[in-house]
Order: sequence, then structure tokens, then C-alpha cells
Amino acid sequence: MPRKTHHVVPNPEGGWDLKKGGGERVIKHFDTKQDAVDYGRDVSRNQGSEFVIHKKDGDIQNTDSHGNDPMPPKDKK
Repeated sequence: MPRKTHHVVPNPEGGWDLKKGGGERVIKHFDTKQDAVDYGRDVSRNQGSEFVIHKKDGDIQNTDSHGNDPMPPKDKK
């Protein structure tokens, strides 16, 4: 089963959009990237999805996992 994702992506007409992974429809539009990240992180936490933040050029800047990890992290010793 593919993981649910939410993405903060640049809007070609300006500002930033929050989208569901694999979807074209914008969930919400923001003037600033920080507002999009703050809102998107809350949505991702609530839905237990992977949260992907993109740079202005579209490349991935950062990812955060909010639950449903396929494998727990190994303890550091």
C-alpha cells in the first residue's frame, strides 16, 4: 500500500500550495512558504502522512514522517 503524502510546492503564479501526493488539486494556497509549511505539518500529523517540503525549483528540500513508518528506527548504541 503506497504511503500517504502531503507536499508544499511552489505555485507557478506565486506563493506556495499544499497538495496531496499524486493529486493535482490544491488543498490550500499560501502567500509565504512558512505559512504553507506550518499548516501542512499540522495536516500531515493529523493524517499520519509523510510531509514533503519542496524548494522554489521544485526539488525536495526536506521530508518529515508523521506516523505509519514502515520500519521503526534502530536504537543508537
